[in-house]
Amino acid sequence: MTNELMLRVARRVEEADDVCSFELVPQDDLVLPAFSAGAHIDVHVAPGLIRQYSLSNDPAERGRYRIAVLREPASRGGSAGMHDSVRTGDVLRVSAPRNHFPLVDAPRSLLLAGGIGVTPILAMARALHAQDRDFEMHYCGRSASRMAFLDELASAPFARRVVLHADDVPDQKFDARHVLSQPAGDTHLYVCGPNGFMDHVLETARALGWPEAQLHREYFAGVATALATDGSFEIRVASTGLSCQVPAGKTVIEVLAAHGVEVPTSCEAGVCGTCLTRVLEGTPDHRDSFLTDAERAANDQFTPCCSRALSPLLVLDL
Repeated sequence: MTNELMLRVARRVEEADDVCSFELVPQDDLVLPAFSAGAHIDVHVAPGLIRQYSLSNDPAERGRYRIAVLREPASRGGSAGMHDSVRTGDVLRVSAPRNHFPLVDAPRSLLLAGGIGVTPILAMARALHAQDRDFEMHYCGRSASRMAFLDELASAPFARRVVLHADDVPDQKFDARHVLSQPAGDTHLYVCGPNGFMDHVLETARALGWPEAQLHREYFAGVATALATDGSFEIRVASTGLSCQVPAGKTVIEVLAAHGVEVPTSCEAGVCGTCLTRVLEGTPDHRDSFLTDAERAANDQFTPCCSRALSPLLVLDL
């Protein structure tokens, strides 16, 4: 990882049921690298275990980064490691912020957060308020007890722009068709949260006529794939001519590494885009949550950590 930072956990706060926030600060008086709303950092949770967490605090702040982590029942080590092992005073190795989910310059923004997806959305709301931009934020959760930062939102200067939707309160239930009923030409939609929530929002928006260019999303978890039952295919490294077979049960990343070709990885779930690789020939079988539909349709890049091939051969720009 480049641009690494060693940051101290200044505060650890139980924000909601199974949601814990961590305030990370420099170990000296240095200011932190600036970030923009929607950005995330890579966190070394444990040796060999790196996870991405969105920054939820005000992008104008230069003295701290704040992340929030949901304990996942089927954790692959990231969320459990943060909840069980990271304490106030610990030092974590993290990356400088990167942003794959930026705000665009638009007259109006509609922000939709589901569960832990509130983290980048909260930073966006703060940035838009600071810029005196028109926006509306909807925050959805199973119940108020599982929704982080409710007190912070209630006291925020933009509180009147925030609508809460708790599933266990009948008159608060989220109605996507109602919220998205007016696909104004100058409004951009930003959505983050569980995959099912995101898919429902985006499918509803498309059905109501929202232009694809005005839909922005960020996934927190990759889409499960059945590698063990997949067929095999061939990959070729363009720079050396190396050809090798990718069998069922193995990823492209694993096969390349076994032949001495290292591709940078981070999430290993098709979420972060760190391993994104150009495809010079062949048709990828996209299984990531990072590329947009238009980028997938171009078939000129893929995420070798999880994606495979629809054609017998993929020639990679490596």
